[in-house]
Amino acid sequence: MGYPTLTYQCDDQIATIALTVPEKRNAISAQMVTDLLGALDQAEEGSARVVILTGSGKAFCAGMDLDELQHLAKQTQQKNLEDARRITKMFYRLYSFPKPIIAAVNGSAIAGGCGIATLADLTLAVPEAKFGYTEVKLGFMPAIVAVFLRRKISDKHVRDLLLTGRIIDAAEAHRIGLLTEVVPMEALMPRAREIAGLLLAASPTAVAQTKKLLLNFDKVAIRAELEVALEANADIRTTPDFREGIAAFLEKRPPKWGGG
Repeated sequence: MGYPTLTYQCDDQIATIALTVPEKRNAISAQMVTDLLGALDQAEEGSARVVILTGSGKAFCAGMDLDELQHLAKQTQQKNLEDARRITKMFYRLYSFPKPIIAAVNGSAIAGGCGIATLADLTLAVPEAKFGYTEVKLGFMPAIVAVFLRRKISDKHVRDLLLTGRIIDAAEAHRIGLLTEVVPMEALMPRAREIAGLLLAASPTAVAQTKKLLLNFDKVAIRAELEVALEANADIRTTPDFREGIAAFLEKRPPKWGGG
């Protein structure tokens, strides 16, 4: 099965999904969301017991695709809700996937790309990688990913990253708990496969049941919070600050915030 925005291969019970739109820094598009969900379905239904998720080129994933970003401020509320629900589905699928996912972050992971990277069970990154939830700089908000992030790192770190939108390096991301390990570029995929080997050596039933247990601790709360978050995600797209933030970003100028 082929995918326009990623590649999928499986060997030795390890599925490798690589985002393959390097000319756009593997930015998230509607097509990529569809492709990633499809590849995860393929991994779940096939012989794979572990998934490695990585990027091609110099970036892991640079957030929203610019071609789609410029249309967001013009969408109807219904369309905004549909789009927010699609993104929510992708993030929840990554978080709740029944088989272990290892993210091998080969470069910058920004905004939604940071979400994809850090929602994996284990996240490896090269020293040069950058991380950040930069949505507030666009008059937007990282509503959906916040549901998961607050379960990954401390509240103070969540507020720091989400309210300032600042970019951090791999060393800081590791220090605050976003990353499992920082490894040199040449060792990234070998180390990912080495960890996959550790997972394959364990009982598949025990690994699957442990993942299910961890999910079930918060499953009801997460689903309820996601409904609140996706509405917030859709609502902020109708504000003047969102329209100004998107316009300023596309025009490469400082935004002139109105506070609305």
